[in-house]
Amino acid sequence: ACVLDRAFSLLREAAPDVLVLGGDYVFLEATAAKARELRDRVRSVPARTKVAVMGNHDLWTHHGLLEEALADAGARVLINDAVRLPPPYDDVAVLGLDDPWTGQPDGARAAAACGDAAVRIGVSHSPDGLPFLRGRGVSLLLSGHTHGGQIALPGPTPIIVPGPLGKRWPFGLHREGELTLFVSRGVGTTELPIRTFATPDIVVFTVT
Repeated sequence: ACVLDRAFSLLREAAPDVLVLGGDYVFLEATAAKARELRDRVRSVPARTKVAVMGNHDLWTHHGLLEEALADAGARVLINDAVRLPPPYDDVAVLGLDDPWTGQPDGARAAAACGDAAVRIGVSHSPDGLPFLRGRGVSLLLSGHTHGGQIALPGPTPIIVPGPLGKRWPFGLHREGELTLFVSRGVGTTELPIRTFATPDIVVFTVT
């Protein structure tokens, strides 16, 4: 809880125009209590626009509870869909893919929902969503899922990273042709509540 407290404190201080939530809001079962906590934490961030995608752990449980909590907190849950930002940034669209592991990602549908937006920012729970968005005008893709390996050696050198593209891009900023990819380590853990050389992160981007 202390890591989450710190993360959301930093988000409130940043007061972003757009809050992007990358999925895996729970590990194991989604309960009413966990959904309320998610709602309250997301509601506390003073962002004009809030968007969210679902992760594999969310889809493995009662994800309707989580989607309702996010909506109650003012977040638009994007499942192969997009939202235009309000003026004066209405030439920017944020699109969200369904989870590449557990869902049914549809890059064409998500891109079409952007309409004629001049700038497209993509959100996918995992970097494995990148192939679905190649050639669809996405300039920046935000993802997570990997935890930076969670257990890593100095360097850092992740030991086990889920997903074929997670292994290629376990964390950080990468350039793939015209697309910039960022892979967050996130703030949680899975299986074991331990991280080594995989520091949790939240990131603030300034898009110009």
